[in-house]
Amino acid sequence: MNHTDMLQHARQVLSDNDRGTYTVPTHGLYPFQWNWDSALSALGFAHFDEPRAWGEIETLMAHQWEDGMVPHIIFHQPDDGYFPGPDVWGTGRTVPTTGITQPPVTGFAVRRIHDRARDKGLARAQARALLPKIHAWHEWFYRARDPEGTGLVALLHPWESGRDNSVDWDAAFERVPTEGVGAFVRRDTTHANPAHRPTDEQYKRYIWLVQKFRSLGWDNTKLHDASPFKVVDPGFNAILIRSCEDVADLAARLGMDEIAEASRAMVAKGVAAMKTLWSDEMGQYLCYDRCQGALIQSPSISGILATFAPIPKARAAALVRRIETLADSCNYLIPSHDPTHPAFDGLRYWRGPVWLIVNYMVADGFARAGETEIIPRIINDCLRLIETSGFAEYHDPITAEPCGGPHFTWTAAMVIEILNTYELAA
Repeated sequence: MNHTDMLQHARQVLSDNDRGTYTVPTHGLYPFQWNWDSALSALGFAHFDEPRAWGEIETLMAHQWEDGMVPHIIFHQPDDGYFPGPDVWGTGRTVPTTGITQPPVTGFAVRRIHDRARDKGLARAQARALLPKIHAWHEWFYRARDPEGTGLVALLHPWESGRDNSVDWDAAFERVPTEGVGAFVRRDTTHANPAHRPTDEQYKRYIWLVQKFRSLGWDNTKLHDASPFKVVDPGFNAILIRSCEDVADLAARLGMDEIAEASRAMVAKGVAAMKTLWSDEMGQYLCYDRCQGALIQSPSISGILATFAPIPKARAAALVRRIETLADSCNYLIPSHDPTHPAFDGLRYWRGPVWLIVNYMVADGFARAGETEIIPRIINDCLRLIETSGFAEYHDPITAEPCGGPHFTWTAAMVIEILNTYELAA
């Protein structure tokens, strides 16, 4: 498949999953609007339809909660093909949403779409309207998920990370009980191979947490302390810090000085706190179990995604070396877990497969850090996976087997972004 055909195919995937004011990740498996999917998909739309890109983010932010939280799913239309649906969440919103959030990549996306916009007037108007909402979301994170003011926010549910079944969560997740979780029928395994999805035992714990938070009325002043699962994820925090930095830069240029100043302060505190997650032994950042007060010794992609934030150059260089080591044990970068680790599973969601969205963010972080030599390998592996196996949700890093949902929106959006961004892919 040449690059022209690849671009056309990618645009068709976005079109097929377009619902007018929002996209679904893929028909069937994910029939609603997902938070970070929308923000990243907007990057793809922006290359050929700027109003549509802005509309995607507008729709997402229109469902922000009063306290600033932006939910991870918006249930725009009824669809009984997905579990857990609105009746399980019970958040009481006019348009039903979940009660947890997802990686806040929206600030990054808004800044990038604004800066390369052809319609400058539209871009300024949209950015000025969106930045206060995005900033309020960032403030919510540090208020609700960092109550002790450490500079790092915690996840209260694995789904918030976007890396639902990562090996990172295994030990901490064992503390989450399953008592009281009634019988349920999963829908994801009817749309995708069960071998590619989280296990039933993990799903019971996912649902227990949802039921626990619902019993507290989705009160974000209570959820942090009540959750038996509190994990600080370096990749998640890197996305938040990077988005705060991008909001600060854009707000300053638009004369929104209070937002710029407050965002810079969040960045400074977050960057300083990220140092506590570094492991010399692993050569990467690690997750931190806030309940146990200890780093989680799990070599996942999260610790490499940390380069998306403005980390020290020496750390970025060390992460390049970490990826070079991973390359010795797989055929396609970057595996979501170390292939030499006993828990690695190249087919199962976030326990090994390659995700183009992560590759894109890691490459972008390396570009900012001046670590450019590794970028062609990462980007070319993305394109080789598409040529070999199509626009799947994720791919096996050794065999390139397509996994999860097919015709995936954000995979297509990343291909459009990559082919329009990197000269090597032109």
